[in-house]
Amino acid sequence: MSLPAPRTDAHLHLWDLDRSAYSWITPELGPLHTTITAERARSELAACGIDRAVLVQAEDSAADTEFLLELADEHDWVVGVVGWVRLDDPATADEQLGRWLAHDAFRGVRHLVHDDPRDDFLALPAVRASLGLLARAGVPFDVPDAWARHLVATAELAAALPELTVVLDHLGKPPAAPDDFAVWRARVADIAAAPNTVAKFSGLQVPGRPFTVDGVRPAWDAALELFGPDRLMWGSDWPMTLLTTGYAGTWAVMSTLVGELSADEQAQLLSGTADRVYRLPDGGPR
Repeated sequence: MSLPAPRTDAHLHLWDLDRSAYSWITPELGPLHTTITAERARSELAACGIDRAVLVQAEDSAADTEFLLELADEHDWVVGVVGWVRLDDPATADEQLGRWLAHDAFRGVRHLVHDDPRDDFLALPAVRASLGLLARAGVPFDVPDAWARHLVATAELAAALPELTVVLDHLGKPPAAPDDFAVWRARVADIAAAPNTVAKFSGLQVPGRPFTVDGVRPAWDAALELFGPDRLMWGSDWPMTLLTTGYAGTWAVMSTLVGELSADEQAQLLSGTADRVYRLPDGGPR
């Protein structure tokens, strides 16, 4: 079955090691320990027939967000940027949010909760106040890598701020072990029960574990049952996939799974949900 267009990659990373620290990108990460350019990314997207992408922050810094917004100015296939604001300081968050919202490509906020030492980060009063600012501005909030530390907190956040759109990146990183998977599913079900939540089918590659249709089908089936295609969006998580299957290998698995859906469901998962959640321009590039 031919998949519909446009096709939007809702989760792509770019970074420049000369522009910011990216302390987590160490030489041990091999192919990731280099500057990842827009030109290289565009080549990967074009080879798989992907029309456009949303760039997502890879560092909790204003410098990284500024870098991504500059790339959006230079490349019309970049239709949105999910950046960062200092959520634990509402005054600073308000100032940064106002600055970013002046840019046409700014579409969301993310904080690397899995790297933050505070287990209760999403429940901190200052963070909740800042997220209230996002909600009033209509800016969605992405939560990455929530298993296992932040899945309960994400459900609590969505319930406490029903006007905030909460995006669960990478399905919260479903674990492989059957007992852990059952716990993950139950906690994601609590998140999905809140109507203001959506999820990304992205970032499911794990080094050392084969990334195949059969391998990811349990997470895929759970995601479809809990969220439905109209609350799911696909993202490559490239260049993180350089550690496993690369862009083409990721798309091969994803396109096979999406191809099993109806035409309307395919359109939602490949672009419609991202368009609605991030308020992206209709059709192709900006």
